[in-house]
Amino acid sequence: MNCPVCSEAMVVLELHEVEVDHCVTCKGIWLDSGELELLLEGGKNKEATLASFEKDKHGFARKKKCPECRARMEIVWCGGDKKICLDKCPKNHGLWFDGGELRQILKRTEFDAEGKIPRLLEEIFSWEQHPASS
Repeated sequence: MNCPVCSEAMVVLELHEVEVDHCVTCKGIWLDSGELELLLEGGKNKEATLASFEKDKHGFARKKKCPECRARMEIVWCGGDKKICLDKCPKNHGLWFDGGELRQILKRTEFDAEGKIPRLLEEIFSWEQHPASS
């Protein structure tokens, strides 16, 4: 599968039941439909985080194309104090996270110290353990 931003081939990483497609060039991450929910398991705010996703009210589409079906992706906002702008396949194939966006969503979900998935992602993507707020 090729990256929707820079067209480079992405690396597939498997974490438990989740395949994370990662572009080592632009640092973006593709998650197939349902995989974000699996990554958020065990998070204190999982349901609130997922419920905060809303389609852009203006109906804008991106130039980025879904790596599965090549349809132009829609803008989706993940709510909270600071909204995060994500890209979603209009046919629900998945979500695209530009570099750092998945990390921001994981931080909002508040995992305890035993959160295995966030720790694995931090190790894999070399995220700092205690960074300043993004």
